Amino acid sequence: MLNFLSRPMVRIMDRYLPDPFVFVLILTLVAGLAAVLTQGTNPMQVVTVWGDGFWSLLNFSMQMLLVLVTGYMMASTPLVRRGLASLAGFANSPGSAILLVSFVSLAASWINWGFGLVVGALFARELARSIRVDYRLLVASAYSGFIVWHGGLAGSIPLSIATEGHPFADITGIIPTSETIFSFYNLAIVIALFIAVPFVNRAMLPREDEAYHIDPALLENDEDTKTGSKTPAEHLENSFVLSTLIGVAGLAWLIQYFAAGNGLSLNVINFLFLTLAILLHGSPRNLLNALTDAVKGGAGIVIQFPFYAGIMAIMVDTGLAASISEGLVGLASATTLPFWSFLSAGIVNFFVPSGGGQWAVQAPVILPAAEALGADLARISMAVAWGDAWTNMVQPFWALPILGIAGLRAKDIMGFCVVHLILSGAIIAIGLTIL
Repeated sequence: MLNFLSRPMVRIMDRYLPDPFVFVLILTLVAGLAAVLTQGTNPMQVVTVWGDGFWSLLNFSMQMLLVLVTGYMMASTPLVRRGLASLAGFANSPGSAILLVSFVSLAASWINWGFGLVVGALFARELARSIRVDYRLLVASAYSGFIVWHGGLAGSIPLSIATEGHPFADITGIIPTSETIFSFYNLAIVIALFIAVPFVNRAMLPREDEAYHIDPALLENDEDTKTGSKTPAEHLENSFVLSTLIGVAGLAWLIQYFAAGNGLSLNVINFLFLTLAILLHGSPRNLLNALTDAVKGGAGIVIQFPFYAGIMAIMVDTGLAASISEGLVGLASATTLPFWSFLSAGIVNFFVPSGGGQWAVQAPVILPAAEALGADLARISMAVAWGDAWTNMVQPFWALPILGIAGLRAKDIMGFCVVHLILSGAIIAIGLTIL
């Protein structure tokens, strides 16, 4: 049944879903038009807000580019390639490859979303080298594990409201992770998705005559080429000592960082991947050769993230995001508020695809409503978190790093992801409202 459902979705997305850059241009126009029609903002004000906010995500854009680049460089080292190949050896058929990459991506994303994006994509590439399997579904399966990130250990909303002095402490107080990430209903949702997502992916496996296979030779990394040190410059470029000293310094910083009780963040993950890449490549020249290949997939991130920053500015500064939330929350009772919060967060996520940014927009609307209705503030907060994660399945913003590593287009995987949007939406909604 799922295979039957996924086939038309794949064909529709392949035919009608434009490149993610075109998608973000259309979203920009939609957000601007909606602000004019519903918020009474004149077109020039919208353009001003858009332009003023256009570069507000430069720091985050660089972080995301480094997620792709440092992850790719680390994966191209001989040691990591052998490790991924060994893990891929547990798969002996197309179906088992789909199941394995799904479980690995889910587990990695639950630990940390940036880690999950990179590991899932790299493992999918490795599996495709040894197993003849539909490459589109394999990469879609790697991306589908991302659905659990906001209910996991690095969820930005639950971690924010568990932090002393967070922006909405006057309403919620401090809500410990025992009431959010480790609550019964949240763990039940996560476990249900850990069961459902891999088997949904396996059920969508196309027939052999419909499958899209990739030449394994296209996924091979070029072997490191070492030349004799003919000049002092070449000697430095191929210096094992130089890479080792910098790599050891990086490891020393990481050890003291974690020893102090600090947790994972995007910057720390990038620092970890870069440090390991420096050490495992053995020389600056080998690292730079890997970097040349890595940056080829980063073009989408460089050009698209500023446009999303502009959209986010339109949504926030014109009050459009708050109006969407208010409209849906106004339909709710104490019992149904988690569902409407989840749904509103899913809609807003198309325009503000950042968990922290979305919380800043929606919390001032949703938390007072929850307080007035006597709803569970922890559950409402997690409803927004899950709504943010839910529509990531069809929002190409977060798929860009995985697509860059895998060498695919958004339309190649989004047909499969639509099926996950439907089924995971039902699972999450039931967990938030009934459990």
